[in-house]
Amino acid sequence: MRIVAYNRLVRYWRRYPDAEKPLRRWYKLARKARWQNFADVRDVFRSVDIVEDRLIFNISGNKYRLMVYVDFKRHGLLIRFFGTHAEYDRIDVRTY
Repeated sequence: MRIVAYNRLVRYWRRYPDAEKPLRRWYKLARKARWQNFADVRDVFRSVDIVEDRLIFNISGNKYRLMVYVDFKRHGLLIRFFGTHAEYDRIDVRTY
């Protein structure tokens, strides 16, 4: 997958240093993937959820949430949000 806004991941793990290793792992797996649909994503990340065109990943043992827009046709991911569950609960996933 083509991943847009890698610099956001760097900012996130600078803010949450314990998330660096899991985010790097997510990036490595996602970049190599050629997902055609949500089931393909679920094969790699069992705890992923989908809300419209947004994938929600549990990171670092469910301590954090990563939200990305997905375009399966163009094989693209846009990193949109990363934070704790409390921070995630304060956003509206459908409009963020």
